[in-house]
Amino acid sequence: MVCKFANVNDIQMKKSETIKTAATIGTGTGIALGGSSAAMGLATAVGTASTGTAISSLSGAAATSAATAWLGGGALAAGGGGVAAGTAVLAAIPVVGAGIAVAGAIYGAYQFFKK
Repeated sequence: MVCKFANVNDIQMKKSETIKTAATIGTGTGIALGGSSAAMGLATAVGTASTGTAISSLSGAAATSAATAWLGGGALAAGGGGVAAGTAVLAAIPVVGAGIAVAGAIYGAYQFFKK
């Protein structure tokens, strides 16, 4: 399918629509690329392990497991989803970010081609 335009003004978007498109794509890309790391950083900074110990005071595998369990709603023994749920949350963050970026691109394409 070939789109033909009568003049160059027919293919210009409003500046506000261009900004919205770029912001949405940028936000989605940022979430997709860094969201999981930011979530782990947040869990490490403010989370508490099921033992009551601050996750920031743990190290190595204990810190990783505790932070992942915190993202999953807490340890299984405490009624949370545990490490499995935390892993699912971490896996979903880039997918959500990519979805936001794609939605922004679709919105931009719509605004570009609408008459």
